[in-house]
Amino acid sequence: MFSKSRINEPGPKQAGDEPAKPASTPAPKLGDTGGYAPTTSKAKPPASVLSSDLTVIGNLKTTGDIQVEGTIEGDIRAHLLTVGEGATIRGEIVADDIVVNGRVVGRVRGLKVRLTSTARVEGDIIHKTIAIESGAHFEGSVQRQDDPLGQSAGAARSAAPAPAASAAPAAPVEDTADKG
Repeated sequence: MFSKSRINEPGPKQAGDEPAKPASTPAPKLGDTGGYAPTTSKAKPPASVLSSDLTVIGNLKTTGDIQVEGTIEGDIRAHLLTVGEGATIRGEIVADDIVVNGRVVGRVRGLKVRLTSTARVEGDIIHKTIAIESGAHFEGSVQRQDDPLGQSAGAARSAAPAPAASAAPAAPVEDTADKG
C-alpha cells in the first residue's frame, strides 16, 4: 500500500509530462471547447424510419440514412437507403449505399447496391459495386460506372429519349395493323 502512495509521489516528478498535457489541452481549446461538439455532430443520427402504414407522395432528400417500410411515390436521395420487405418505391433512388429487400419501380443509382433474395426491382441499376442474392427478381439493365452518383443528368437525358424512340415505332406498327 505504501508503494501506491509512493507512486503518487513520483507523479509530481512527472510534472514535465503535465506541461505537455496542458500544451495538448490548449490545442483543443483553440479548436474550441466545441471540439467536443464536432465529435458530437460527427456522430450520425439514427436512420429515419418510414413505417409500413405510411404513404409518401413526393420526393425525399437527406444526407442521412432512411429505412423505408411503407410506400413512396417519388424520388429519394440519401446516404444509406434500406428498402424493407413490405416497402414499395416508385421513383428514382440515388444513394451511396442501397439495400433493397422490397419493391422498387424506377432507376437505382448507387455506389454500393445490394438486392437481397426478397428484392423486386423493375428498372435500370447504375452502380459502382453490386450484389444480387439468389431469389432476387430484377427486370432492367445493369451498368457499372466509377461515379454513378455524378452521372445523374447525363444518364437521365440518355434514358429519356430511348423510351420515346421505342414508343414511336410501336405506334406506326399498330396503325399499319389496323389498316391491314
